[in-house]
Amino acid sequence: MNKGELIDKIAAHSGLSKVDVECIINSFLAVSTAAMCKGDKIKFVDFGTLSVRKYAARTGRNPQTGAAIKIPASKRGHFYTGLELRKKLNKK
Repeated sequence: MNKGELIDKIAAHSGLSKVDVECIINSFLAVSTAAMCKGDKIKFVDFGTLSVRKYAARTGRNPQTGAAIKIPASKRGHFYTGLELRKKLNKK
């Protein structure tokens, strides 16, 4: 599902206009991005947690040449599913 499809589904489910839903989603993304850039976690009870993980610098290999390359330290977004979501995903 892409952003446009998400907006359509939320608008149909909530009765809000697509313009309002798009504004809410854009605001959520902006606030979430700012919080994660500060190192904060965003928790949704029973759904999951958005957080930032730090990865140390390391040496890797170029798969084409086999030459050693330096991979710099970086930060990446991570989503950890909550218990209720995991239960629903694994329901048989």
